[in-house]
This record gives sequence, structure tokens and C-alpha cells, in this order.
Amino acid sequence: MNRQIRRLGIALLVAFGALFLQLNYVQVVEAHKLANAPGNTRTATESFSRPRGVIQTSDGVVVARSVPSNDSYKYQRQYPTGPLFAHVTGYVSFIYGEEGVEQVYDPYLAGKKLPIRHLSDLLTNRVATDDVTLTLNDKLQQAAQGALGNKLGSVIALNPTDGAILAMWSNPSYDPNPLASHDLTVVHSAWTAATSNPLNPMLPRAYRRSYPPGSTFKVVTSAAVFDHNPSLANKSYPVLGSLTLPFTHNTLNNFQHETCGGPLPELLKVSCDTGFGQVGLDLGGDSLSSEASSFGFNSTPPLDLPSPAKSKFPPGSFFKQNLPLLAYSAIGQDDVSATTLQMALVGAAIANGGTIMKPHVMSEIRDSQGNVVSRYKPAVWMQATSSQTADQVRSMMMLVVQPGGTAPDLNLPGVQVAAKTGTAQTGLGTTDDWMIAFAPAQSPKVVVAVSVPNQPQSATGDAVSGPIVRSMLLASLLMPGPLP
Repeated sequence: MNRQIRRLGIALLVAFGALFLQLNYVQVVEAHKLANAPGNTRTATESFSRPRGVIQTSDGVVVARSVPSNDSYKYQRQYPTGPLFAHVTGYVSFIYGEEGVEQVYDPYLAGKKLPIRHLSDLLTNRVATDDVTLTLNDKLQQAAQGALGNKLGSVIALNPTDGAILAMWSNPSYDPNPLASHDLTVVHSAWTAATSNPLNPMLPRAYRRSYPPGSTFKVVTSAAVFDHNPSLANKSYPVLGSLTLPFTHNTLNNFQHETCGGPLPELLKVSCDTGFGQVGLDLGGDSLSSEASSFGFNSTPPLDLPSPAKSKFPPGSFFKQNLPLLAYSAIGQDDVSATTLQMALVGAAIANGGTIMKPHVMSEIRDSQGNVVSRYKPAVWMQATSSQTADQVRSMMMLVVQPGGTAPDLNLPGVQVAAKTGTAQTGLGTTDDWMIAFAPAQSPKVVVAVSVPNQPQSATGDAVSGPIVRSMLLASLLMPGPLP
């Protein structure tokens, strides 16, 4: 009998020990994960039952705030500008958790409990929240929305010297207000409507969706010439309508078999596909792939928003068995893909003397007393190329807006602009139309990148993207006072 009791006691001790370890694992190791899980209603209830900090634009427009509610949750999160900043602010949802700035800067916005120092503190709200000021400007964001109109696509404007995002608009967008509702039926209906929409309005296309960048990638190919084989800059390429690809009978053709050729600046000015296809073949896969990586391809941009997508360029080894495809990759097609953000950073590299600054949407964070809690400190992301190469490519991009170039409409009175147009064949009888530009060309204040996919076939993309870029440059440069 004693032996049975002893065994039972040991079994109970083992079971108790296992239970003790499991409880500690859940409470310590898994605590953070469980506390922040979207399905944790206790955390959500606590979040909705206390105030939350304001999110505002650089020009003082409130884009997210909490107001008292007449229900058990005490506070209602509101997004006064609706869809305009939805892909930046994100949302706070009882069911679906957090997104955007609401997620990244939640530790500041959600606030912290203040210590109780006096008896009267027991009767007052002891939660202090911080307010987040964005780098984005409300007027520029509206300009981006208006310029893109009802076209599917995205627009980014940024300051190349510090990486500040001044505008970032993706169409279509969505209204985050229903997702923050206290009525769970409303939340679920809004989520279902948005996620079942084939246009995917909740997708921030500007930094999470990539497309073949087309001829805007020729900026990277041009930089590769100066960085890896400068002798090619002096080579005059033959005037052709089509380029026969190595080891095949296939050809790379210019738009409508138009003929072009000449030295590198002329190739970029008229966006000559046959010329740049041969430039890519002359450079070789290793050099072009290395240059693409230096500009940020195959790396995740350090944007302070959730899950920015990588842009992609094949490794040099890929072309050893696929040499004809190198000509297509050199003009931004085939296996090359880029987000609008990535191509804005390509433009920023040339505008900023070869240096890409980390892109960011947070400008500063202040407490309820107006004291600065955190202020963004500009930092380098990548040294894409040398200042000498950047200057050479800048000069060539300035030719693009001159008569005979592919974007003459960007030749603004009194302001020098540098630009590059782009189209990428989709294989469906349409093109993805692009443009990147910066101004003033010699002392840039703003870089603009536009991507408009699935457009009727065009030669350069200027017809679709050009007016959008022009509107954004004018809106940026004509703003009173310095850019944020």
C-alpha cells in the first residue's frame, strides 16, 4: 500500500511540475505573443477602453484620433480623412488587430499608465499617450489623390536628402473607420467587402506591390556602366529597330520597331530598348546584378510601416544559362520587379549624390505636454553609387525632359527637372506605365515616382504617368515654406 501511495505521490508531483512549467511558459515566454494576438479580446477591450494618441500630418491635419464613446468601450477611434491616409495610418480593429502607423508606433499611441503618487490620482485617468506627427503633407497627399484620379496605381513623393515620405497614395483605398467600429457586425462586413474586392483596396500598392519597372530601370543600368565598365559610356551603339539576341533567332524590338542608337546619353534620352539591351549584354550579368543590389533590389526597404516588399533582380549566375534574358533585364523587364517605393529610392540615389537615405513616415513623437519624446534621425540605407556616377546619370536624366526626349512636358518654366519614363510589356496587350523624376535637378528637394499598371500600350509611359508627375512636382515646389 505504501508503495502505491508513493507512486501516486510521485505522479502527482510530476504532473504538478509539468503544470507549473506550462503555466510559466504561457505567462512568461508566450506572454507578449498572446497579449498582442488579434484574437485576444481582453487586450482589445483594454485598448478600446482607454484614450489613444493622435496621428497628424506635417501640416497639422489630424488623421487618427480617439473620442469618448457612449458605450462600454469608452473610446472610439476615428479617421477623419477616411481613405486618404488609410494605407499609412492603418487601423485599430477589435477583431483584426492593428495595421500601419497604428501598429508600428503602438507603444507610443497606446500610452502608458502613470504611477499613483497622490490619493487624488485614484480618481483620475492615469494613462498618458503620445502623439505621432507624420512626414506626410496633407496638401501633397490630396494632390497625389487628385492627379492619379480613378486609375489603379500609386504615387510617392519623398525628400531625397533625409528619406522623409511627403506623400504616399495608392488607389484604390479604403475607409478605416468601419474597421474601428465597436459594432462587430459592421467590422466584419467592412472587412469582408474589402478583402473580397478583386481590386484589393486594403493593399498599399506603393510599398507592398511590385511590377516590372520597365525603362525606369535604365537609370540603374546607366549607373552600372560608369561603375563597372566606363568605356561603354563612350561607345556609339548602332541604330537599330530590333536587336538579335545571342544564341537565338529571337529579337528585342523597339516600340513599333522604331530605330534608335548612339552614345549612352542619347540612348537614355530617347529610351532606346535595343541600345540598352546591348548595354546589358556588354556589362554582363554579374555587373548588372551587383549594381541592382547596390540600389536596394533584393533587400527589404527599412520603411517604418509593416511588411514592405522586396524588389527583385536576378543574381548574376542566372544569366549564365539565360544570357538572352539579360537584354530584357537591362530594360527592366522579364524577371525584374519593383515597388513604387523602390523606384522612388532609385531616383533619390541619383538626386542625393549616390546615397539612399532610409525612407520613413514618422517625423516626431510628442507627449501630452508637448515635449518631444522621439524625433526621427535621418540615416543612410545604402550607398548605391558614387557621387561622380550620380552626377553623370543626373545629367543624362535632364536630357529626358528636353525636346526630343521622352518627357518634354516636364520641362517646367524656371525649374530644371531630371526624369526617366518607363513602360513594361505585360503580355496582355497592355503596359505598366512608370515615371521617376526629381527637381530642381541640381539641388533636388523632391523625388516623385509613379506606377500605373495595365494601361493601353504606349511608347514611353509619359502620356499616363507624365501629367501625374508634373502635378506632384508643381504641388511640391510651389508649396509655401520649406518642404517637411
